[in-house]
Amino acid sequence: MAAPGQNMRVNADRLWDSLMDMAKIGPGIAGGNNRQTLTDADSEGRKLFQSWCEAAGLTMGVDKIGNMFMTRPGTDPDALPIYVGSHLDTQPTGGKYDGVLGVLAGLEVIRSMNDLNIKTKHPIVVVNWTNEEGARFAPAMLASGVFAGIHSLDYAYDRKDMEGLRFGDELARICWIGDEEVGARKMHAYFEYHIEQGPILEAEEKQIGVVTHCQGLWWLEFALTGREAHTGSTPMNMRVNAGLAMARIMEMVQTVAMENQPGCVGGVGQVKFSPNSRNVLPGTVIFTVDIRSPDQTKLDGMRARIEKEAAAIAEALGVGCSVEAVGHFDPVTFDPTLVSAVRKAAEDLGYSHMNLISGAGHDACWAAKVAPATMVMCPCVGGLSHNEAEEISKEWAGAGADVLLRAVVETAGIVE
Repeated sequence: MAAPGQNMRVNADRLWDSLMDMAKIGPGIAGGNNRQTLTDADSEGRKLFQSWCEAAGLTMGVDKIGNMFMTRPGTDPDALPIYVGSHLDTQPTGGKYDGVLGVLAGLEVIRSMNDLNIKTKHPIVVVNWTNEEGARFAPAMLASGVFAGIHSLDYAYDRKDMEGLRFGDELARICWIGDEEVGARKMHAYFEYHIEQGPILEAEEKQIGVVTHCQGLWWLEFALTGREAHTGSTPMNMRVNAGLAMARIMEMVQTVAMENQPGCVGGVGQVKFSPNSRNVLPGTVIFTVDIRSPDQTKLDGMRARIEKEAAAIAEALGVGCSVEAVGHFDPVTFDPTLVSAVRKAAEDLGYSHMNLISGAGHDACWAAKVAPATMVMCPCVGGLSHNEAEEISKEWAGAGADVLLRAVVETAGIVE
């Protein structure tokens, strides 16, 4: 049996092959993936993951929100499991690695432990969380949020996509409603491996990001009500232009974020005009402002200022304005002991590394509410993510998975 050391590494080729095989399911139009949550492609990806896990000797549990839990037993039946995972769902124009790397690296940890005949005191569970992206059903990290008690199951089931389809109905349609109560499982620790989704590691020429914190987030969904009118025949001074109000609010969000530097971001990624016709001023505009910061005071201050100034902008144009917070989590500080385990693993394996604050939200943010948690990150080319051109190298993927393997095994306790 192998002892922890330079020889305890994953099979990077096998991990890479798994990533490429999963990428064949729900292909995008430009080399990436469109495997949005609760679609037929999501179901197909889940089934492939299930088959791989069962071939590696894992047993599956599924809860009522569709979270998949694949368990490798430990030697102590009373020891709480170490959880390792991320998500298989993607953005509509997503890459091949966002989320998927963390799930399949978790599987590779198990495969490598099998190869090396490593036994641990604590069981190890590889998890695929449902609807991390929030692209189809807001908010993001929905199922891990229910698991952590942030949202109710009924709330999750009632979320609707842009076509009006309910989350609960779509989960039933693809046959991935399990019978476990959501959140009934207890964790000893949680690890998540992810691409950085930013440019820092590549720019600093570091192989490993030791994630110490995660930014907090507010998603503010604005609904602006104007008056539909002909764009050619309605005088400028007689318009009630919800589109103009949206444009001014977007510019204001940019200003607020820039005035709160360093460490704050803000922008708009989704807009829905109605009736969305070339020559009709919109009667309604719905869009979501995304603001983030690791500083709680700055984050909440940005929200308050944006809501106040948006109301003033709309009022000046005679446009109705309402706002709903459709996504939120506070800044997260990850468990110092697990962070140290990741850092030590990188050092022992000889990988260059640095501390990192995650700019994106992850299921680890909610897992940290119920158990010690941390994250490992690898670089991505140009910092590009949520884009079909998202790219990493086999070497980057393997290095982070090596660190994950060592940190997980040492936390789980090797049994001689």
